[in-house]
Amino acid sequence: MVSHLSAAVVHGLPQYRFGERPVEVTLVGPAGGTSRAGLRRHLDALPEGDVVEAGGIVCTSLDRTVFDVARTAPWEMALTCADAALRREAVSARRFDAAAQERWRERMRERVDRAAGRRGIRRARQVIEFADGRAELPGESVSRLQLHRIGFRDIDLQVPVAGPNGVGYFVDIALGDVRTFWEFDGEVKYRDARMRAGRSVEAVLFAEKRREDWIRGVTQWRLCRGGFRDIRTAETLAARLAAFGVRPPG
Repeated sequence: MVSHLSAAVVHGLPQYRFGERPVEVTLVGPAGGTSRAGLRRHLDALPEGDVVEAGGIVCTSLDRTVFDVARTAPWEMALTCADAALRREAVSARRFDAAAQERWRERMRERVDRAAGRRGIRRARQVIEFADGRAELPGESVSRLQLHRIGFRDIDLQVPVAGPNGVGYFVDIALGDVRTFWEFDGEVKYRDARMRAGRSVEAVLFAEKRREDWIRGVTQWRLCRGGFRDIRTAETLAARLAAFGVRPPG
């Protein structure tokens, strides 16, 4: 049974720092062979509801996959998967359903409670509580995690700002206690022609500059940007923010 991070790939969950890894499978019973090069085996119970078929591959269900990844993968990978899975239930056409998010969280809490005492349960509980479906990309998920590690607590996601002529802007992350916006600025939106939707790189950059100027002007908040190298660790992000005069309160 394909499981863990391999099942996350099958379910189309985004990956963070996902290099070449062995295929992970879960086998039922007290014994099932040993792991070997290119294959990592887990022995565990698999209730009927935890087994699905996705893309013609039999694998663990989405909930079970998020649970397994939250228990066993690094924090950044686990949160990226959890945020993306939660987004499928709590966000539709940019509309966020807080009640749907809480229903997901409660369902996952019950799963964690049933597995009390197993390896990684404490971390799984932390990931589930911290997950937020408003995060649109892995870079936003990891940014939020590093900001929390630095010491920020008043963190809001996908904050709307009314733009000119009825245009609506959304800012990735707002740090309310220091009146600062943080935007994850991945290079793909400039380099990928599909994401530019036929526009030139220059046109995309100009539109971003006008958007940023407007947001700063109407909110009177600072706006800081960074990419993957800036969120690699809490320390690298703290240094980036400190260069702009932004530090956690207290």
